Amino acid sequence: MKKIMVAAILAALVLMPGCAKKEEAKPALSLYTWEAMFPQEVLDAFTEETGYPITYSNFDFDETMLAKLEASNGGDYDLVIADDYIIEEAVNLGLVSQLDKSKLSNYGNINPVYQKPFYDPEDLYTVPYGAGVQTILYNPDKVLLDINGYKDLWDSTLRDDIGVIANYRVVNGLALKVLGESYNTDDLDVIQQAGDRLVELAPNIRLIKDDNLQDDILSGEVAAIVGYTSMVTMALIENPNLKVVFPEEGIGFGIMAAFIPSKAPNSEAAYAFLDYIMDPERGAECFEYLGYYSTYKASDPFISDEYKSFLTLPEGFATNMEMIQNISAEANEKHEQIWTLFKNAAGQ
Repeated sequence: MKKIMVAAILAALVLMPGCAKKEEAKPALSLYTWEAMFPQEVLDAFTEETGYPITYSNFDFDETMLAKLEASNGGDYDLVIADDYIIEEAVNLGLVSQLDKSKLSNYGNINPVYQKPFYDPEDLYTVPYGAGVQTILYNPDKVLLDINGYKDLWDSTLRDDIGVIANYRVVNGLALKVLGESYNTDDLDVIQQAGDRLVELAPNIRLIKDDNLQDDILSGEVAAIVGYTSMVTMALIENPNLKVVFPEEGIGFGIMAAFIPSKAPNSEAAYAFLDYIMDPERGAECFEYLGYYSTYKASDPFISDEYKSFLTLPEGFATNMEMIQNISAEANEKHEQIWTLFKNAAGQ
């Protein structure tokens, strides 16, 4: 009888409020990418729905990310989102895990346009998250000509009136495209010819910057910019009368992509997050916030009309695009020399 009484008391204690065994907290997802890549609402909802808290760390340059990943030998972070060219280097260094696609029920939502890229030709390692093209944007009220391509940027009426992003491969590349060459040529003589042409553009350059270049065309500081997709999107939302030009010489584009490092401490959280953002409606919410092209075909119908023309590729658009890829060390050094000369000539 005494044993029965003790058992009953113990059972009652287990059932009493506050005495039940608490569910163990899930380890945090360590997310490493640029600042402001996701709406806070999406991050909060992920934690609420899955139980995984998020530790969000950001880097300034892709090279910073790669150095930290190398230092940790592919550890420390669970999920990284970075640019295409640096991912190729990370894969070659053995710092990236192959994906277990059985853990990604939404993997089929990816737009095939953004699959099998140069940095992951068999789609073994990455999930794309946003893509961008180098776009010309100009104010037709302040520009005296119709701009159709890169070549028009050399027009004398644009003197001291153009802003360009601070990416030397993109800006040097526009001179290569004017010459009918590839962004990715390793021919040093061709790169030098493009460099000579680029220096001739310097008098038309007022600004070289990567941050908030859209503000400078909106304020009237410059009449035209060569900008990233997100800049163009933000500018057009504020002023729909600005004109977008996809250069007739050909369009350079890049993809941001997510990968799980080779020694990620919490890969299960990484898979949960990837699958979460690839949900069609949730992906649309992310791309509207991000301002880059939607890389999930299933998300395109959920993008609001206000953003759809900015965030989804026009029909046939992909046929005139070329990805900017890694080139030889000698070619890259030549580009860096040209970039220095160009900036000096532009007074930057």
